[in-house]
Amino acid sequence: MKTFTAVVEKCVETGLYVGYVPGFAGAHSQGDSLNELNENLKEVIEMLLEDGEPSLESEFVGTQTITVSSNGQNSGTQA
Repeated sequence: MKTFTAVVEKCVETGLYVGYVPGFAGAHSQGDSLNELNENLKEVIEMLLEDGEPSLESEFVGTQTITVSSNGQNSGTQA
């Protein structure tokens, strides 16, 4: 059994959940719910694995929260 990490976003235009496995070409799908997305991603990944072990082009590391001022101005001082 293999485990993959998927990045999941919700499209504001369609309301669909969209997911992909970073670095795994072709490993992406969508669904009306998180459960449907999970099942769809499993199906896609299983199908891709039939062609052999993937050579992942990148590795999921994590997420970062970036805080900026609301007006886009740098709040630091300049020399």
